[in-house]
Amino acid sequence: MTTVARDPVTAADPTPPAAKPAAGPSRHRFRAVAGFAFGAALLFAVAPLLLSDFRLSLLAKYLCVAMVAIGIGLAWGRGGMLALGQGVFFGLGGYAMAMHLKLADAGPGNMPDFMLLYGQLDELPLWWRPFASPWFALPATVLLPMAVAFVLGSLVFRRRVRGAYFAILSQALAAAMVILLIGQQGTTGGTNGLTDIQGFFGYDLDDPVNQRMVYFIIAGTLLALLALTRHLMQSRYGELLVAVRDGEERVRFLGYDPATVKLVAYVVAAGMAGLAGALFVPAVGIISPAMIGIVPSIEFVIGVAIGGRATLLGPVLGAVAVAWARTALSERFPGTWTYLQGLLFVVVVAFLPGGLASLVGLLRRGDGERRPGWLRRSRRTEAEAS
Repeated sequence: MTTVARDPVTAADPTPPAAKPAAGPSRHRFRAVAGFAFGAALLFAVAPLLLSDFRLSLLAKYLCVAMVAIGIGLAWGRGGMLALGQGVFFGLGGYAMAMHLKLADAGPGNMPDFMLLYGQLDELPLWWRPFASPWFALPATVLLPMAVAFVLGSLVFRRRVRGAYFAILSQALAAAMVILLIGQQGTTGGTNGLTDIQGFFGYDLDDPVNQRMVYFIIAGTLLALLALTRHLMQSRYGELLVAVRDGEERVRFLGYDPATVKLVAYVVAAGMAGLAGALFVPAVGIISPAMIGIVPSIEFVIGVAIGGRATLLGPVLGAVAVAWARTALSERFPGTWTYLQGLLFVVVVAFLPGGLASLVGLLRRGDGERRPGWLRRSRRTEAEAS
Protein backbone atom coordinates (compact mmCIF):
# COMPACT_ATOMS: atom_id res chain seq x y z
CA MET A 1 0.00 0.00 0.00
CA THR A 2 1.34 3.40 -1.00
CA THR A 3 1.47 5.99 1.74
CA VAL A 4 0.77 9.56 0.67
CA ALA A 5 2.52 12.22 2.71
CA ARG A 6 0.15 14.76 4.12
CA ASP A 7 0.90 18.44 4.14
CA PRO A 8 1.78 19.31 7.77
CA VAL A 9 0.25 22.73 7.29
CA THR A 10 -3.19 21.46 6.31
CA ALA A 11 -3.15 18.14 8.16
CA ALA A 12 -4.69 19.65 11.30
CA ASP A 13 -7.49 21.24 9.29
CA PRO A 14 -9.79 18.69 7.59
CA THR A 15 -11.61 21.37 5.64
CA PRO A 16 -10.45 21.31 2.01
CA PRO A 17 -9.00 24.57 0.70
CA ALA A 18 -11.83 25.00 -1.80
CA ALA A 19 -14.40 24.97 0.97
CA LYS A 20 -12.76 27.77 2.94
CA PRO A 21 -14.20 31.23 2.41
CA ALA A 22 -11.97 33.41 0.32
CA ALA A 23 -11.77 37.13 0.21
CA GLY A 24 -13.66 38.45 -2.79
CA PRO A 25 -12.05 40.57 -5.50
CA SER A 26 -13.89 43.65 -4.23
CA ARG A 27 -12.20 43.27 -0.83
CA HIS A 28 -8.74 42.98 -2.40
CA ARG A 29 -9.50 45.97 -4.60
CA PHE A 30 -10.59 48.00 -1.59
CA ARG A 31 -7.38 47.13 0.25
CA ALA A 32 -5.30 48.13 -2.76
CA VAL A 33 -7.09 51.45 -3.18
CA ALA A 34 -6.81 52.16 0.55
CA GLY A 35 -3.12 51.29 0.49
CA PHE A 36 -2.40 53.57 -2.46
CA ALA A 37 -4.39 56.37 -0.84
CA PHE A 38 -2.42 55.98 2.38
CA GLY A 39 0.88 55.97 0.48
CA ALA A 40 -0.14 59.04 -1.50
CA ALA A 41 -1.05 60.84 1.72
CA LEU A 42 2.35 60.02 3.23
CA LEU A 43 4.32 61.06 0.16
CA PHE A 44 2.37 64.15 -0.89
CA ALA A 45 1.16 65.55 2.43
CA VAL A 46 2.98 64.19 5.46
CA ALA A 47 6.55 64.08 4.12
CA PRO A 48 6.61 67.63 2.66
CA LEU A 49 5.04 68.95 5.85
CA LEU A 50 7.44 67.30 8.30
CA LEU A 51 10.73 67.16 6.39
CA SER A 52 13.07 70.00 5.60
CA ASP A 53 14.09 70.74 2.02
CA PHE A 54 17.35 68.83 2.50
CA ARG A 55 15.66 65.75 3.97
CA LEU A 56 12.99 65.87 1.29
CA SER A 57 15.66 65.83 -1.41
CA LEU A 58 17.20 62.80 0.29
CA LEU A 59 13.81 61.09 0.30
CA ALA A 60 13.50 61.81 -3.43
CA LYS A 61 16.82 60.03 -3.92
CA TYR A 62 15.62 57.06 -1.87
CA LEU A 63 12.40 56.83 -3.88
CA CYS A 64 14.44 56.58 -7.08
CA VAL A 65 16.25 53.61 -5.57
CA ALA A 66 12.85 52.16 -4.67
CA MET A 67 11.81 52.29 -8.34
CA VAL A 68 14.74 50.07 -9.22
CA ALA A 69 13.76 47.75 -6.38
CA ILE A 70 10.24 47.35 -7.79
CA GLY A 71 11.66 46.01 -11.04
CA ILE A 72 14.06 43.69 -9.21
CA GLY A 73 11.17 42.39 -7.13
CA LEU A 74 9.28 41.58 -10.33
CA ALA A 75 12.23 39.91 -12.07
CA TRP A 76 13.77 38.17 -9.04
CA GLY A 77 10.91 37.70 -6.62
CA ARG A 78 8.36 36.61 -9.22
CA GLY A 79 10.59 35.39 -12.03
CA GLY A 80 13.54 33.92 -10.13
CA MET A 81 16.10 35.99 -12.08
CA LEU A 82 18.77 37.34 -9.73
CA ALA A 83 19.67 40.53 -11.60
CA LEU A 84 22.92 41.88 -10.22
CA GLY A 85 23.44 44.37 -13.04
CA GLN A 86 20.50 46.75 -12.72
CA GLY A 87 22.99 49.56 -12.25
CA VAL A 88 23.59 49.34 -16.00
CA PHE A 89 20.01 50.26 -16.86
CA PHE A 90 19.91 52.83 -14.07
CA GLY A 91 23.01 54.41 -15.56
CA LEU A 92 21.71 54.36 -19.14
CA GLY A 93 18.60 56.27 -18.10
CA GLY A 94 20.59 58.62 -15.90
CA TYR A 95 23.19 59.45 -18.53
CA ALA A 96 20.52 59.97 -21.20
CA MET A 97 18.75 62.51 -18.98
CA ALA A 98 22.00 64.15 -17.86
CA MET A 99 23.20 64.55 -21.44
CA HIS A 100 20.03 66.40 -22.36
CA LEU A 101 20.17 68.64 -19.30
CA LYS A 102 23.86 69.45 -19.85
CA LEU A 103 23.14 70.44 -23.45
CA ALA A 104 20.20 72.55 -22.29
CA ASP A 105 22.41 74.30 -19.74
CA ALA A 106 25.07 74.97 -22.38
CA GLY A 107 22.60 76.51 -24.82
CA PRO A 108 21.97 75.88 -28.55
CA GLY A 109 25.13 75.16 -30.52
CA ASN A 110 27.40 75.12 -27.47
CA MET A 111 29.33 72.26 -25.89
CA PRO A 112 28.94 71.11 -22.25
CA ASP A 113 31.36 72.70 -19.80
CA PHE A 114 33.35 69.53 -19.08
CA MET A 115 34.14 69.04 -22.77
CA LEU A 116 35.58 72.56 -22.90
CA LEU A 117 37.50 71.91 -19.68
CA TYR A 118 39.18 68.73 -20.88
CA GLY A 119 39.85 70.21 -24.32
CA GLN A 120 39.79 66.89 -26.14
CA LEU A 121 37.03 67.80 -28.62
CA ASP A 122 36.51 70.61 -31.11
CA GLU A 123 32.82 69.94 -31.69
CA LEU A 124 29.95 68.05 -30.15
CA PRO A 125 30.12 64.28 -30.86
CA LEU A 126 27.52 62.95 -33.29
CA TRP A 127 25.97 60.58 -30.75
CA TRP A 128 25.44 63.48 -28.33
CA ARG A 129 23.46 65.61 -30.78
CA PRO A 130 20.11 63.75 -30.71
CA PHE A 131 19.94 64.20 -26.92
CA ALA A 132 19.57 67.95 -27.39
CA SER A 133 15.92 67.29 -28.24
CA PRO A 134 13.64 66.36 -25.30
CA TRP A 135 11.50 64.37 -27.74
CA PHE A 136 14.45 62.04 -28.20
CA ALA A 137 16.07 62.18 -24.76
CA LEU A 138 12.97 61.47 -22.66
CA PRO A 139 11.89 58.29 -24.48
CA ALA A 140 15.55 57.21 -24.61
CA THR A 141 15.76 57.16 -20.81
CA VAL A 142 13.34 54.23 -20.82
CA LEU A 143 13.61 52.69 -24.29
CA LEU A 144 17.41 52.52 -24.37
CA PRO A 145 17.69 50.40 -21.19
CA MET A 146 14.81 48.23 -22.41
CA ALA A 147 16.53 47.72 -25.77
CA VAL A 148 19.79 46.67 -24.10
CA ALA A 149 17.89 44.34 -21.77
CA PHE A 150 16.01 42.85 -24.73
CA VAL A 151 19.23 42.06 -26.59
CA LEU A 152 20.97 40.64 -23.53
CA GLY A 153 17.91 38.71 -22.35
CA SER A 154 17.29 37.23 -25.79
CA LEU A 155 20.84 35.91 -25.94
CA VAL A 156 20.80 34.59 -22.37
CA PHE A 157 17.31 33.15 -21.90
CA ARG A 158 17.18 31.43 -25.29
CA ARG A 159 20.24 29.46 -24.23
CA ARG A 160 18.59 28.63 -20.90
CA VAL A 161 21.20 30.42 -18.83
CA ARG A 162 19.86 30.94 -15.33
CA GLY A 163 20.75 30.92 -11.66
CA ALA A 164 24.22 31.97 -10.65
CA TYR A 165 25.40 32.10 -14.26
CA PHE A 166 22.82 34.72 -15.13
CA ALA A 167 23.73 36.74 -12.02
CA ILE A 168 27.43 36.66 -12.95
CA LEU A 169 26.72 37.76 -16.54
CA SER A 170 24.58 40.68 -15.42
CA GLN A 171 27.23 41.72 -12.92
CA ALA A 172 29.94 41.52 -15.57
CA LEU A 173 27.85 43.83 -17.76
CA ALA A 174 27.82 46.43 -14.97
CA ALA A 175 31.61 46.21 -14.61
CA ALA A 176 32.09 46.55 -18.38
CA MET A 177 29.90 49.64 -18.54
CA VAL A 178 31.84 51.35 -15.75
CA ILE A 179 35.12 50.68 -17.55
CA LEU A 180 33.65 52.08 -20.77
CA LEU A 181 32.43 55.27 -19.11
CA ILE A 182 35.70 55.89 -17.30
CA GLY A 183 37.73 55.34 -20.47
CA GLN A 184 35.78 57.96 -22.46
CA GLN A 185 36.61 60.97 -20.33
CA GLY A 186 36.19 63.51 -23.10
CA THR A 187 32.61 62.48 -23.91
CA THR A 188 31.28 61.00 -20.65
CA GLY A 189 33.18 62.92 -17.97
CA GLY A 190 35.24 59.91 -16.92
CA THR A 191 35.28 59.11 -13.23
CA ASN A 192 33.63 62.44 -12.40
CA GLY A 193 30.64 61.75 -14.60
CA LEU A 194 28.21 64.49 -15.59
CA THR A 195 28.06 67.02 -12.77
CA ASP A 196 26.80 70.51 -11.94
CA ILE A 197 23.39 70.08 -13.57
CA GLN A 198 21.59 73.34 -12.93
CA GLY A 199 18.32 73.25 -14.86
CA PHE A 200 15.42 70.90 -15.43
CA PHE A 201 13.38 71.80 -18.52
CA GLY A 202 13.64 75.51 -17.86
CA TYR A 203 13.43 75.34 -14.05
CA ASP A 204 16.34 76.27 -11.80
CA LEU A 205 17.23 73.29 -9.62
CA ASP A 206 18.80 75.56 -7.01
CA ASP A 207 15.33 76.87 -6.18
CA PRO A 208 13.79 74.86 -3.28
CA VAL A 209 10.34 75.21 -4.87
CA ASN A 210 11.55 73.48 -8.02
CA GLN A 211 13.27 70.82 -5.96
CA ARG A 212 9.94 70.08 -4.33
CA MET A 213 8.37 69.85 -7.75
CA VAL A 214 10.97 67.23 -8.71
CA TYR A 215 10.16 65.33 -5.52
CA PHE A 216 6.43 65.31 -6.34
CA ILE A 217 7.19 64.01 -9.85
CA ILE A 218 9.30 61.21 -8.38
CA ALA A 219 6.67 60.30 -5.78
CA GLY A 220 3.92 60.19 -8.39
CA THR A 221 6.05 58.04 -10.69
CA LEU A 222 6.75 55.61 -7.86
CA LEU A 223 3.03 55.17 -7.17
CA ALA A 224 2.37 54.67 -10.89
CA LEU A 225 5.05 51.96 -11.10
CA LEU A 226 3.58 50.24 -8.04
CA ALA A 227 0.14 50.23 -9.71
CA LEU A 228 1.62 48.84 -12.93
CA THR A 229 3.54 46.13 -11.10
CA ARG A 230 0.50 45.12 -9.07
CA HIS A 231 -1.49 44.79 -12.28
CA LEU A 232 1.20 42.56 -13.77
CA MET A 233 1.37 40.41 -10.64
CA GLN A 234 -2.40 39.97 -10.51
CA SER A 235 -2.73 39.23 -14.23
CA ARG A 236 -2.47 35.94 -16.05
CA TYR A 237 1.06 36.87 -17.01
CA GLY A 238 2.00 37.22 -13.34
CA GLU A 239 0.77 33.70 -12.63
CA LEU A 240 2.70 32.41 -15.62
CA LEU A 241 5.86 34.16 -14.43
CA VAL A 242 5.60 32.46 -11.04
CA ALA A 243 4.99 29.13 -12.78
CA VAL A 244 8.18 29.60 -14.81
CA ARG A 245 10.09 30.36 -11.63
CA ASP A 246 8.83 27.25 -9.84
CA GLY A 247 8.79 24.78 -12.74
CA GLU A 248 10.25 25.99 -16.01
CA GLU A 249 10.19 22.62 -17.73
CA ARG A 250 6.54 22.04 -16.81
CA VAL A 251 5.60 25.38 -18.35
CA ARG A 252 7.47 24.47 -21.51
CA PHE A 253 5.55 21.18 -21.75
CA LEU A 254 2.30 23.14 -21.48
CA GLY A 255 3.16 24.99 -24.67
CA TYR A 256 4.54 28.27 -23.31
CA ASP A 257 8.00 29.63 -24.00
CA PRO A 258 9.70 30.35 -20.63
CA ALA A 259 12.35 32.47 -22.33
CA THR A 260 9.73 34.92 -23.59
CA VAL A 261 8.02 35.08 -20.21
CA LYS A 262 11.27 35.87 -18.41
CA LEU A 263 12.36 38.28 -21.12
CA VAL A 264 9.25 40.42 -20.63
CA ALA A 265 9.87 40.74 -16.89
CA TYR A 266 13.55 41.51 -17.42
CA VAL A 267 12.82 44.21 -20.01
CA VAL A 268 10.13 45.81 -17.83
CA ALA A 269 12.52 45.84 -14.86
CA ALA A 270 15.17 47.50 -17.04
CA GLY A 271 12.70 50.18 -18.10
CA MET A 272 11.86 50.91 -14.46
CA ALA A 273 15.55 51.20 -13.61
CA GLY A 274 16.14 53.54 -16.56
CA LEU A 275 13.25 55.76 -15.50
CA ALA A 276 14.61 55.80 -11.95
CA GLY A 277 18.02 56.86 -13.21
CA ALA A 278 16.49 59.64 -15.29
CA LEU A 279 14.66 61.06 -12.28
CA PHE A 280 17.69 60.56 -10.04
CA VAL A 281 19.66 63.12 -12.06
CA PRO A 282 17.52 66.22 -11.33
CA ALA A 283 17.05 65.07 -7.74
CA VAL A 284 20.79 64.82 -7.06
CA GLY A 285 22.33 66.88 -9.84
CA ILE A 286 24.95 64.33 -10.84
CA ILE A 287 25.43 60.92 -12.41
CA SER A 288 28.78 59.12 -12.33
CA PRO A 289 30.19 55.61 -12.83
CA ALA A 290 30.44 55.17 -9.05
CA MET A 291 26.63 55.24 -8.88
CA ILE A 292 25.99 52.54 -11.46
CA GLY A 293 28.70 49.92 -10.98
CA ILE A 294 28.83 46.55 -9.25
CA VAL A 295 28.50 47.87 -5.70
CA PRO A 296 25.34 49.94 -6.34
CA SER A 297 23.82 47.00 -8.23
CA ILE A 298 24.42 44.71 -5.27
CA GLU A 299 22.98 47.31 -2.89
CA PHE A 300 19.80 47.36 -4.97
CA VAL A 301 19.45 43.61 -4.50
CA ILE A 302 20.24 43.81 -0.77
CA GLY A 303 17.39 46.27 -0.25
CA VAL A 304 14.98 43.98 -2.10
CA ALA A 305 16.09 40.91 -0.14
CA ILE A 306 15.77 42.68 3.19
CA GLY A 307 12.34 44.06 2.40
CA GLY A 308 10.91 40.86 0.90
CA ARG A 309 11.36 40.11 -2.78
CA ALA A 310 8.12 38.16 -3.26
CA THR A 311 5.86 41.03 -2.16
CA LEU A 312 4.83 44.30 -3.77
CA LEU A 313 5.74 46.78 -1.02
CA GLY A 314 8.62 44.77 0.48
CA PRO A 315 11.22 45.85 -2.12
CA VAL A 316 10.15 49.49 -1.83
CA LEU A 317 10.32 49.59 1.95
CA GLY A 318 13.55 47.57 2.05
CA ALA A 319 15.27 49.78 -0.52
CA VAL A 320 14.26 52.99 1.25
CA ALA A 321 15.27 51.58 4.64
CA VAL A 322 18.70 50.44 3.42
CA ALA A 323 19.34 53.74 1.63
CA TRP A 324 18.31 55.72 4.70
CA ALA A 325 20.41 53.53 7.00
CA ARG A 326 23.39 53.95 4.72
CA THR A 327 23.10 57.74 4.95
CA ALA A 328 22.46 57.81 8.69
CA LEU A 329 24.91 55.17 9.85
CA SER A 330 27.70 56.07 7.45
CA GLU A 331 27.84 59.50 9.08
CA ARG A 332 28.45 57.90 12.48
CA PHE A 333 30.37 54.79 11.42
CA PRO A 334 32.03 55.69 8.10
CA GLY A 335 34.54 52.86 8.31
CA THR A 336 32.23 50.06 9.38
CA TRP A 337 28.93 50.79 7.61
CA THR A 338 29.71 48.31 4.85
CA TYR A 339 30.17 45.54 7.40
CA LEU A 340 26.92 46.49 9.13
CA GLN A 341 25.11 46.34 5.81
CA GLY A 342 26.52 42.89 5.08
CA LEU A 343 25.64 41.67 8.57
CA LEU A 344 22.06 42.89 8.16
CA PHE A 345 21.79 41.07 4.84
CA VAL A 346 23.13 37.82 6.30
CA VAL A 347 20.81 37.97 9.32
CA VAL A 348 17.72 38.56 7.20
CA VAL A 349 18.57 35.82 4.70
CA ALA A 350 19.38 33.35 7.48
CA PHE A 351 16.40 33.95 9.77
CA LEU A 352 13.82 35.66 7.52
CA PRO A 353 14.18 34.25 3.99
CA GLY A 354 10.98 36.03 3.07
CA GLY A 355 12.39 39.40 4.13
CA LEU A 356 10.99 41.81 6.66
CA ALA A 357 7.62 41.55 4.94
CA SER A 358 7.27 38.03 6.36
CA LEU A 359 7.15 39.56 9.87
CA VAL A 360 3.52 40.40 9.14
CA GLY A 361 2.77 36.70 8.87
CA LEU A 362 4.65 35.98 12.06
CA LEU A 363 2.72 38.64 13.94
CA ARG A 364 -0.55 37.19 12.67
CA ARG A 365 0.46 33.68 13.65
CA GLY A 366 -1.75 33.66 16.75
CA ASP A 367 -2.58 30.10 17.70
CA GLY A 368 0.25 28.63 15.69
CA GLU A 369 -1.79 27.53 12.70
CA ARG A 370 -1.31 30.75 10.76
CA ARG A 371 2.21 30.92 9.38
CA PRO A 372 3.91 33.28 6.93
CA GLY A 373 3.62 32.32 3.27
CA TRP A 374 7.29 31.46 2.82
CA LEU A 375 7.10 28.98 5.73
CA ARG A 376 3.96 27.32 4.34
CA ARG A 377 5.58 26.91 0.95
CA SER A 378 8.78 25.46 2.37
CA ARG A 379 6.96 22.88 4.51
CA ARG A 380 4.67 21.95 1.63
CA THR A 381 7.71 21.39 -0.57
CA GLU A 382 9.27 19.12 2.10
CA ALA A 383 6.08 17.08 2.36
CA GLU A 384 5.89 16.58 -1.40
CA ALA A 385 9.53 15.55 -1.52
CA SER A 386 9.01 12.91 1.18
